[in-house]
Amino acid sequence: MDKTRRMRQIFRKDGKSLIVAMDHGSNAGAVKGLKQPAKVIEAVVAGGADAIIANMGFAKRFASEMADVGFIARMDVSPTMIGKGHASHLVYEVEYALRLGADAVIVNGGPGIGVEEETLPNIAAVVDACDALGMPVVGEMSPGGFDSDPELKTIDNIVLGARIAAELGVDFVKTVYRPGFEKVIEGCFCPVVVLGGAKTNDTKSFLASIVDAVSQGGAGVAIGRNVWGNAKPAAMAKALSAIIHEHANTEAAWDIYQSQQW
Repeated sequence: MDKTRRMRQIFRKDGKSLIVAMDHGSNAGAVKGLKQPAKVIEAVVAGGADAIIANMGFAKRFASEMADVGFIARMDVSPTMIGKGHASHLVYEVEYALRLGADAVIVNGGPGIGVEEETLPNIAAVVDACDALGMPVVGEMSPGGFDSDPELKTIDNIVLGARIAAELGVDFVKTVYRPGFEKVIEGCFCPVVVLGGAKTNDTKSFLASIVDAVSQGGAGVAIGRNVWGNAKPAAMAKALSAIIHEHANTEAAWDIYQSQQW
């Protein structure tokens, strides 16, 4: 079945997307910034978010607040903050995401011992099921798996993970940004969006990294903590949207961020 209509709920006509990840509760619980989800959903939507990544329970409870943006459903669970390991485990069937009105589904994966043995077959199984139903699949690829050691996230390992996801048949990839990101784009034959990583208090430098990623061919971002964890989530969303859809440079994006109150 064709996936065009669902993909258009996530990517604008320019082929770019501002995706806000709000699926952290299944790993970290009631994290600061998402304790009152309705308010922050309203903020990021007002700021220009194109889609939201959410867990199933979150999506059911806040369906009304998310109704005007694309919904990317999380299909797996990662180790919790008191768990161990880096491999995520598949817990949902695609039909459940369809019943909740999802526009795409997302699955964690990555190359690395103790991770690829489970996560890569998970991605392949979800792709197989989704292709029959017209549901786009996002492969969230992190070398070494979920919350892995930073030293594993080299540009060569990121290139490897993105290409593997494309070969497995995902419709687009979410992965780590590092300088030299153009190598990831060159080596991957499907769109690639940048994940946000750890929370930073240096907003301007963070915006600069997104300018770099988009200028090197990134199809947008899928960012969580650095949007809803920011003191001004609507302002951050608006600044990121300007970078992604309006080709704003760092100074222009920074001015947008500073000019907004929330």
